[in-house]
Amino acid sequence: MELLFVLIGNLFLLSRQSSEDDGRAYRVEAGRVVREIEKMYAENLMEDRVENPKEHIEKLLKTIDLSKYSAILRVSLYDADTYCNNDYLVEKIGDTLYRIEYRRERRYSTLVFANVLAGVMVMITIGIFAYIDRKLLTPFYRMQHLPVELAKGKLAVPLKEEKSRFFGRFLWGMDMLRENLEEKREKEMELQKEHKTLILSLSHDIRTPLAAIELYTKALSENLYETDGKREDAYRGITKNVGIIKNYVNEITKASREDFLNLEVNEGEFYLSEAMNYIKEYYREKLEVLHTEFEVADVPDCMLYGDKERIIEILQNILENAIKYGDGNRIDIAFDDEEDCKLVRISNTGAVPAEEEMPHLFDSFYRGSNHKNIKGSGLGLYICKNLMIKMNGAIYAECGREVFRVTVVIRKA
Repeated sequence: MELLFVLIGNLFLLSRQSSEDDGRAYRVEAGRVVREIEKMYAENLMEDRVENPKEHIEKLLKTIDLSKYSAILRVSLYDADTYCNNDYLVEKIGDTLYRIEYRRERRYSTLVFANVLAGVMVMITIGIFAYIDRKLLTPFYRMQHLPVELAKGKLAVPLKEEKSRFFGRFLWGMDMLRENLEEKREKEMELQKEHKTLILSLSHDIRTPLAAIELYTKALSENLYETDGKREDAYRGITKNVGIIKNYVNEITKASREDFLNLEVNEGEFYLSEAMNYIKEYYREKLEVLHTEFEVADVPDCMLYGDKERIIEILQNILENAIKYGDGNRIDIAFDDEEDCKLVRISNTGAVPAEEEMPHLFDSFYRGSNHKNIKGSGLGLYICKNLMIKMNGAIYAECGREVFRVTVVIRKA
């Protein structure tokens, strides 16, 4: 495109220069020479006084001072058989034809400057595209397979580093993601191994009390115990073994729940504004697209104690619930203080859970009657609650008339 513009510009400048040639200085000066020759002709070229007019005219023409003309090179009698290298005009004065030779002053400075400038711009453009290709496109093509490899579960091989500073941080983050996924996969495999070992061990241990119960019940059904005392001992044996089995079942349930909630927190100090700035930046645009009014009160810049990333995760979980289960009209975030804690209150308008459902909102796999066939697992608030417990905080919900509110209680540092 730039080369096309350069060509069009050159054609424009050349056509403009050609049109300007018609009014250049050589025509004006040629007219002055013609008038000067006419004057000499009137004064000196009377045929009755001159024996050889042609020779006399040539002598007179030599007397014309051409130094005062910038464009006129030579003035002579016109001879069609004489070749001339210069541009010339033919003028008739009296009965004689005169050749007035001249030079054109072509102004190429503008054209040269424009072409030099255009050449520089083309070279800069070529350099920019070469830089983009080398620093952005080529590295991008080399690493476009990485998400596919990660999705296939190829997590053991570290990602190859790129020298491009544009993708260095991206690859660093991708490699961190790979390491985290690999670490989680290893932990999951270890947990599954422990879980299966525990299940097998407990299953083996349960067989003993089950066998005892089976013997007691068989003896009782066949009236093998002759006295009431022996029958009472059998009943007590059954009760005892049932209690043992219950303990084993409780251990299985506890182990399964602990595996399911393998949530880690890295506690430390952070400013509330850091977490809220991320939340505001992320959700303001998203809620604007959904045409939901989003109001965040002034954020008090206080120091809190906990896991900042987990707090952000909890707030995101609550906001996602507000988007899914609210009516989409309005979502508010407000702040309050209570003793040594900071309270973050997230409210949304719309359908609210029934009053009898409120105590169960933070139970695992529980979903209220207002879910309206919306996809979900019923684990969001349950995970939030367990995370807040690990950070020595709290979370609770309350509802008013068409307003549902979740409050997160975070310790101050």
